[in-house]
Amino acid sequence: MVTKGLPQLRMVDTPNGPITYTLTRKSVKNLNLRVDARGEIMVSVPLRCSVKQADSFVQEKSGWILAAIRRQDRRQAEPLPPVSREECARLLGEALVRVYPLVEPCGVAFPSLKLRALKSQWGNCHWAQGYITLNTALARCPEALRDYVALHELVHFLHHDHGPGFYARMDALMPDWRQRRKTLKQYSGALEGRAKGSEHT
Repeated sequence: MVTKGLPQLRMVDTPNGPITYTLTRKSVKNLNLRVDARGEIMVSVPLRCSVKQADSFVQEKSGWILAAIRRQDRRQAEPLPPVSREECARLLGEALVRVYPLVEPCGVAFPSLKLRALKSQWGNCHWAQGYITLNTALARCPEALRDYVALHELVHFLHHDHGPGFYARMDALMPDWRQRRKTLKQYSGALEGRAKGSEHT
């Protein structure tokens, strides 16, 4: 039986990894589950419900729980306030200047930069024409993420697709790029029309 009294903190192994949740015994008829604004998992169960039943319930709902936490993370990662066109050009231009020295020794010429309000990409590379385009929404994101996208597009001058060579080059030039990409996905709401980013995210 669930211990009567204060909420109980429990951890249970699930198909999606261990999950820690707060278990509360209440005068309710059903097992209830919610993820609060901080991403904490709360489970309330009937007075006669066993701990084993509660743990099994969390195991069964683990996929839903993790999806709910990811949604909370995206909501909490609010983009920076809107910036003017001039400020946008400055911020994205500076990002390009910061990361260009990483590819300069590889023979990449400094590209022209164009800014556009793209709907589904953070940036793209026009390697044959010698320029890259960066999404104006990127100016609302932290500096480390602006640098990641700028480098991503510069590396396309060396590797035109997303093959093994591209990823090996990114690993060599920016070892933490995968973490930056993961963080950038939390800012997808900054994209025009809230469209999901492509591989360029």
